[in-house]
Amino acid sequence: MTPAEPVAAVPTDAALIAAWEGGDEQAAAELVRRHARALARFLGGTGAPDMDVDDLVQETFIRAFRAVAKFRGQCRFRTWLMTIGGNVLRDAQRRWRRSRLVPLGDDVRAADGDPHEHAVAGEAEARLAAGLERLPPMQRDVFLLRAQQGLEYNEIAAALGTTPGAARVHYHHAVKRLKEHMT
Repeated sequence: MTPAEPVAAVPTDAALIAAWEGGDEQAAAELVRRHARALARFLGGTGAPDMDVDDLVQETFIRAFRAVAKFRGQCRFRTWLMTIGGNVLRDAQRRWRRSRLVPLGDDVRAADGDPHEHAVAGEAEARLAAGLERLPPMQRDVFLLRAQQGLEYNEIAAALGTTPGAARVHYHHAVKRLKEHMT
């Protein structure tokens, strides 16, 4: 019987940040690998067009890595990253309002899979997206950070500059409004 090889400990985000600040490019790549998918879901859920999500994720990481020295560890790195992502999205939305976009028609989009399931899922997705758009920005952000990202209320409060109690109230009202909209 051979002795078991030791299992390498998974580095924390704080350890990866310190390694990146010390010049380890792989540490930055690992932070991106860990958090990019969650960041993309958050940005998509808060109104970023699908075609722009990748660019917004990239811009968020660029800003985060430039400002990483300001990260004090008062919240999780992912929470801090979502805050930056929200700011990047708001900046982009201001730019988009100044430009005129012509959306593609439904006849141009591809439709794969069972047509009935596709239609039902599309209707539910459209109702949810419309419901999210109708929510006040704070309620929408709290809902997405809680329901989509699984953040705790204290983390949401830190990310959005509010209190945990206020975050709970915003989440409660968002859920209530979305339920009303979906029925």
